[in-house]
Amino acid sequence: MLSAADALIPTALCSSDLGSMPKTSQNESVITLPEEDKDHFITRNGVTFAGSHLIIDLWGAKHLDDMERMETAMRRCVEVCGATLLHIHLHHFAPDGISGVAVLAESHISVHTWPEREYAAFDVFMCGDAMPELAIVELKRAFFPERIEVSENLRGVIR
Repeated sequence: MLSAADALIPTALCSSDLGSMPKTSQNESVITLPEEDKDHFITRNGVTFAGSHLIIDLWGAKHLDDMERMETAMRRCVEVCGATLLHIHLHHFAPDGISGVAVLAESHISVHTWPEREYAAFDVFMCGDAMPELAIVELKRAFFPERIEVSENLRGVIR
């Protein structure tokens, strides 16, 4: 039986034409996908699934209270993973800490930080051909953690 790690061997980045992007009354983008692109399940190493969900804990990390750095890091993660950014919302807590989400066509990246503990919790879930494992390198570059713990779960595995 193949493990989840077997299914996550990196493949080439790909992007798809996401069609038109009309606006809703809340001024958010709505994406209309071409009919052939609506099912984003993929097969890697014989395992068919919707996407990979990574839980990434950064320990001994720096700059966890820097809103500009956090937004830049999340945008870089989206880019290198081959995902499509729809919206980012970050909130800064007083006296410190950030919580936020990058909503993606492929799913999301969320973050919660505890700068006083030098700890950040990232949740990276991406469907289709996006490669969420590439976010790990970008998070290392942005926050210089002493230790990283990663767990992953394949979502929507066809059995």
